[in-house]
Amino acid sequence: MLNRRTAHRSLTDLIGYRFKRLELLECALTHSSFASHPNECNERLEFLGDRVLGLVVAETLLKYFPHENEGQIARRLAAVVDGKTLSHIARSIELGNCLRVSMGSNTDPLVEQDAVLADAMEAIFGAIYLDAGLSAVQPVIEKIWSPLINAETTPPIDAKSKLQEWAQGRHMKLPDYRIQDQTGPDHAPEFKIKVVLEDGRFSIGSGKSKRIAEQNAAAELLSKIEYKK
Repeated sequence: MLNRRTAHRSLTDLIGYRFKRLELLECALTHSSFASHPNECNERLEFLGDRVLGLVVAETLLKYFPHENEGQIARRLAAVVDGKTLSHIARSIELGNCLRVSMGSNTDPLVEQDAVLADAMEAIFGAIYLDAGLSAVQPVIEKIWSPLINAETTPPIDAKSKLQEWAQGRHMKLPDYRIQDQTGPDHAPEFKIKVVLEDGRFSIGSGKSKRIAEQNAAAELLSKIEYKK
């Protein structure tokens, strides 16, 4: 594990931004398991960073694909700001070396968990926004996401759309999404959503927004369908 000063310098070099208020960066790197008070961890910054990331990437997509409609842009957005992408980017900049977490289990350290890395990545964007505004965080996000955006020549089809097309192709009613549970504080909720097909098959997905939970539920059900085939 790097010392804090070296870790900060390495991270800021990789993302291309120097913080004016280092306490914002430190907060973005602090997991709730380490903080002594809820407001000292990165959950609030992650909440903000999620919105900042969505706004910047959405604007970038509109600029890169001026002839695509709202549905196509929405599918691109869902594909490039998901948790898997965020955790991959976090690993590429060795973000886990900078995080402050409790020791946890030796077999499953928090710094290696996708959700922890993804949340910390969004928290950093929230911290940059608070440190210097949208004009500072926008080039950081565009630099990281431009290669991912350019890699997709056609709009991807998200899990909900795939499941809907599968059901319609078999003359079924549209999949039914139902909220099963909502936990966590208002600024960092966790949703659990159940998707049910007309024939009774179902799956449950969770996520920090209804949209993400629905996508995860649809993806899980598609996996079950593919496995059965």
